[in-house]
Amino acid sequence: MEMTLEVNGMTCNHCEQSVKGALQELEGVHGVEVDLDSGKVNIAYDEAYVSKKMMKEAVEAQGYEPVG
Repeated sequence: MEMTLEVNGMTCNHCEQSVKGALQELEGVHGVEVDLDSGKVNIAYDEAYVSKKMMKEAVEAQGYEPVG
């Protein structure tokens, strides 16, 4: 599966790496692409292992606000 999360608060490369790293640590996440300009994070994942809620919580734990 693939989905896109809009994430508020990302402004620099450190932000990008924090969000990307948190998501990649989750079992079932296969790929993460972050676009700082648009504030969007594209995620490839296996829904048998990880849920949208779990991914949003991982982003929130890094101090950012997932929208939607």
